[in-house]
Amino acid sequence: MRRRALLALPALLLTRCTGAANGGTPFTFANGIGTRAGGPNLAFYAQADGGFTRATARNWVQPATVVDGLSRNDDIFPATPIPAGTPAPWRRAASEPAIGYEGAAVLGGGRYDIDGYLDRNPATGLLIAKGDTILVERYQYARTPSHRFASFSMAKTVTALLVGIAQAEGAIGSLDAPASAHVPGLAGTEYGATPLRHLLTMSSGVQFREEYDGNDDNAILGRNTLFRASAGGPAALAPFNTRIAAPGARFYYASSETYVLALVLRAALGRALSAVLAERVWAPMGAEATASWLTDAAGTELGYMGVNAVLRDYARLGLLMARGGATPSGRQAVPEAWVAAMTRAHVAQATRFYGYGYQTWIFPDRESFALQGVRGQVIFVHPRSQLVMAHTAVRPSSRDQGGADAVALWNGVRRAVG
Repeated sequence: MRRRALLALPALLLTRCTGAANGGTPFTFANGIGTRAGGPNLAFYAQADGGFTRATARNWVQPATVVDGLSRNDDIFPATPIPAGTPAPWRRAASEPAIGYEGAAVLGGGRYDIDGYLDRNPATGLLIAKGDTILVERYQYARTPSHRFASFSMAKTVTALLVGIAQAEGAIGSLDAPASAHVPGLAGTEYGATPLRHLLTMSSGVQFREEYDGNDDNAILGRNTLFRASAGGPAALAPFNTRIAAPGARFYYASSETYVLALVLRAALGRALSAVLAERVWAPMGAEATASWLTDAAGTELGYMGVNAVLRDYARLGLLMARGGATPSGRQAVPEAWVAAMTRAHVAQATRFYGYGYQTWIFPDRESFALQGVRGQVIFVHPRSQLVMAHTAVRPSSRDQGGADAVALWNGVRRAVG
């Protein structure tokens, strides 16, 4: 009864204004897909004529170039392809369902609908699906279904999926083995001595400051890997070799730990992570477009970031996890027990809101989980209802708090159609 009531919320309760001043031009719909050239705070992101400046490696996250930079990342940086297979077909709802939500207080609160959300959030893409049916698909800032959007740290969850595949194949044994058991170049280092289990849960105990201020350890890691200031591999981790806690003693978010996992996977599997992902996940799940993964100077995928994919394939990835690692045909691409372990809160209180599994964020109610990246990249998943929300964005900074509004929208989606 409550669900029907929410679906029937009268329009006057919802802020629907596709042509609102802060959102720019109205959405144009074709085949159920809504697109527009504008978006909120357009002058911040676009040229005077409404066009978007092409990004380079020097300016790819600056306001004037970030729209292009986060939808053409693999043209800017070296990457390996992740080929698709036969696309799994989508169904499409006859019309978008009525979805209302209470806006996050950090953005001023209020009640909004999908249009209201997009008028106040710099999302480049928003897709909501239930099972194989797309309920909402929208693009702003002249982005389209063919743009490959940057994942940032959503890639961490992809890396964890590959760890489960490697273990199922026997390439990785016990999670209690240290990283150096697979990567001899890490022998004698603190990361090398850390069990894989604690790398998966961001609890290595190795000092690493990730605060996105441009001068932190994450910036050094980026220079050593993405910008190839080092030879890659263990050399990229040389600056981070101070232990401040025992493995497993405390949670501290550190992209370096996922990079270690990427090195472990490359050594254990003897193949590029992109090739394994394409063969075991991307093609079997029915991806419709080739994706890519950025690499370091040694040619190893970064692991902690760097996947680029179209929005519908991000949603397919969420659905694969909602099905416990099964493809649309029922084939088990990733062991079900592994997906369950990934999406269980091994760290009960990683932040004031989320728990943490294996490279995956867990909601407080333990019913939803999230793949998350900075600047608004997120895939929310509710397995019981097979509900997924894939969201890409160009939030102004890595520490922007607007992600709370995406969570608020997700809560509204769950109430309306979950």
